[in-house]
Amino acid sequence: MKNRIITDRIEIEEIILNAPFCYLSMIDKNGGPYCIPMNFGYKEGVFYFHGAKEGLKIRTLKTNPEVCIALSTDQKLRWQNENVACSYSMRYKSILAFGKAEFIEDPLEKKTSLDLLMSHFSKKEFKFNPPSIREVCCWKIIAERIEGRTYGY
Repeated sequence: MKNRIITDRIEIEEIILNAPFCYLSMIDKNGGPYCIPMNFGYKEGVFYFHGAKEGLKIRTLKTNPEVCIALSTDQKLRWQNENVACSYSMRYKSILAFGKAEFIEDPLEKKTSLDLLMSHFSKKEFKFNPPSIREVCCWKIIAERIEGRTYGY
């Protein structure tokens, strides 16, 4: 089976919307890698995140906003011969997205980003009280480049 590059925007968006979480990769203040799993929202090429107002993640994003987002779906172990280790491989669909973190300060835009984040997990509509919007840090990443790959499908 061949590794196939995904270029179809609809297929890319389907993978993104079906991923339960992503990995957000950053570069720390010493130039080293820093990667964490994150919940996210997504709409039309923009990823939305939230978290505490302070901490390593926020300091890292403020120092260097360049990020890579990795996510995958439909992972399934496969093999050609159950007794031959080299015949084992993993089916998958994956996306890498690259962009820059932009912090959201406007309360209305924060609410919209939280709505998008929650819609990734639930069809319910939620209300956010003013303190919860004020006390959360929200940011978005506009995907400047998205790469998709699939193997075994």
